[in-house]
Amino acid sequence: MSIVLGIDIGGSTTKIVGFDKQVLLGTLQVRAADQITSMYGAIGNFLRANGLKLGDISKIVLTGVGASFVDEDIYELPTYKVDEFQAIGYGGRRLAGLDRALVVSIGTGTAFVRADKENRHIGGSGVGGGTLVGLSSQLLETTSVDMIESLAIKGDIRNVDLMIRDIMNAETPLLPPQATAANFGNVKSDVRKEDMAIGLINMVFQTVGMLSVFACLNDDIKDVVVIGALAMLPQGKAILYTISKMYTGVRFTIPPNAVFATAIGATVPFLEATL
Repeated sequence: MSIVLGIDIGGSTTKIVGFDKQVLLGTLQVRAADQITSMYGAIGNFLRANGLKLGDISKIVLTGVGASFVDEDIYELPTYKVDEFQAIGYGGRRLAGLDRALVVSIGTGTAFVRADKENRHIGGSGVGGGTLVGLSSQLLETTSVDMIESLAIKGDIRNVDLMIRDIMNAETPLLPPQATAANFGNVKSDVRKEDMAIGLINMVFQTVGMLSVFACLNDDIKDVVVIGALAMLPQGKAILYTISKMYTGVRFTIPPNAVFATAIGATVPFLEATL
């Protein structure tokens, strides 16, 4: 076997994938107190989970912020690094099966990469998963994304956001009545945690979605591929769908394995055939 491992070393979570030629063998993510421990733990767990040995691995490819802490070959295997923005572009296009796209990676913040014949980082936003977790720690008394999601299922966005229908008596095609006029503009003193949870998710995904629309306005690329762990929130998918209905030229895609897109993208230059 000649397996390529792709490892995305994030600030708190490490994602690892393995490819045998073009075949994805498996995915795994781990958390640890520090990034190096997380990386080695991910490798060990991945090998065990997939019945592999170190001798089956031909090379290891690193990306993500934690890759900067690694200067040596891991386990004496050939070890390479791929710039995170390049990995985001490669991974998003590959998973979505597109030749060109705007790849939006929702991590702690959000990165926007125009992926075509080359991958170009066009900007970013400080609004992302870190925003959701940080505000939830104070407003919901939890930092668990699973808990935030569970609360949001029972929430009513009308109890949090000010809607267009709340401030306008006439309808306009560009501003449907249910569109948000002001995030958290309708919060009352008796607001429930469930309502705040959906409000926080709504604010993050509306920001990401609208910045994506703005990035596509003067570009012929209209496909937006959203990746990252936060992309899998069901409420987030619904919010992006609503935005796509308002701006019909823009198409949002959240591909399978979106959580592992950057780790997958790191392997692309090292596979025998790529998109």
